[in-house]
Amino acid sequence: MAVNIRYKTKIVIIGAGQAGLSAGYHLKNMGWQVGKDFIMLDGAAKAGGAWQSRWDSLTLRTVNGIHDLPGMSFAETLENGDSEVQANSAVPHYFDLYEKKYGLQVYRPVKVEQVFLHGNRFFIDTSSTAFSALGIINATGIWESPYIPEYPGAAYFEGEQLHTRDFKDVSRFEGKHVVLVGGGISAIQLLDQISKVTATTWVTRRPPEFRKVPFDDVAGSMAVAKVDERVRKGLLPQSVVSVTGLPYTPEIEAMEKRGVLQRFPMFSEITKRGVKWEDGTEADADIIFWNTGFRWPMKHLDLVVPREEGGGIRMSGRLATEVAKEPRIHLVGYGPSASTIGANRAGAAAARELVKTLERFN
Repeated sequence: MAVNIRYKTKIVIIGAGQAGLSAGYHLKNMGWQVGKDFIMLDGAAKAGGAWQSRWDSLTLRTVNGIHDLPGMSFAETLENGDSEVQANSAVPHYFDLYEKKYGLQVYRPVKVEQVFLHGNRFFIDTSSTAFSALGIINATGIWESPYIPEYPGAAYFEGEQLHTRDFKDVSRFEGKHVVLVGGGISAIQLLDQISKVTATTWVTRRPPEFRKVPFDDVAGSMAVAKVDERVRKGLLPQSVVSVTGLPYTPEIEAMEKRGVLQRFPMFSEITKRGVKWEDGTEADADIIFWNTGFRWPMKHLDLVVPREEGGGIRMSGRLATEVAKEPRIHLVGYGPSASTIGANRAGAAAARELVKTLERFN
């Protein structure tokens, strides 16, 4: 049962992952007091954001980049710079040390259920306590909102349907035929592991593009710019990774040699025993493994964030974190700030811009 105590503050940061911690750091650097001028909420029981839910085989060597939070190097928290340490323990440890070093008190576990506007204040109803604020930085991340597309016949499939977030290790897949859906970095990494212990069929919506040239700063900026352009128009964003292509690594070269990267187009329906394509071809499956990404979990903001036709949100601000039609709300981790390095910069921009906005409203 919710406790009817209402904490009143100026800014509420929802989410204490990379983006939320960055925003908190910069607010504090501007002289704002944590717990008084701004409050940080997080739905997880411990520090670490979504990293604590990643699979054990994801090491610092195989992860797609860990970027330093402002003011504290990630490398200094590792023993002997070990690249084979599990990401699901090393990164949460880093976040925990960061919170303590900068005194970023986080209320957890606190799940935000609904935000509504009354007068000039936002009221934030949560699983335990109610808060009110003049502005919001939403940095909830996407791990808790897995996306599985709807296909005819899915309800009648007699096998298992799993999503990326369900993966812990390959033991669940051994000896079973797996139809793996998805062409992103995580899909490739998990296809590599699973194909070593059982038969797989790889399915993607469009042919994967492998990048055999180095991905430099210029290429990265161009990729982010494409996503940025979409959200400023109010279109639904694409992930940054979807426009960068897949890095051609030694692991991928080895997968090619093993014949694992034979790719099939998307099937048209799901049957009791597997999947079926439009030409009538069928494939049996014990498991359909969806590596189809996540959706931005912003249902709690439905009453305060205006949507464009088609479901997108028109964004503005220096790094496209500001909701154009409600500048007292910043979305960090949406669109171009979805990557870890983007989240750092966007957290700083959101903090600075929101402070200026609130000065105009007061």
